[in-house]
Amino acid sequence: MNLSDINALSRNFTAPQRETLEKYLPVILAIAAAWLLARGLKKMFWASFGLYWAVQWMHPLRWLFH
Repeated sequence: MNLSDINALSRNFTAPQRETLEKYLPVILAIAAAWLLARGLKKMFWASFGLYWAVQWMHPLRWLFH
C-alpha cells in the first residue's frame, strides 16, 4: 500500500462497516480529546498545588535571613 493512496483503507470496508465508522468516529475522537484535556488539567493542578505548598513551606524561612 502506497502512502499516496489514502483511500485504500476506506475501500476495504463494506458499507455497514463504513456507516458504523462514520457514526462512531466523531464520538471516539471527542472522548479521546476530553481524556487528554482532563489529563493535562490534572497535571497542571498538581504542579500548581505542589508549587503552592513549596512557597508556603519557604515562607517562614524567609524571615530567618533578614
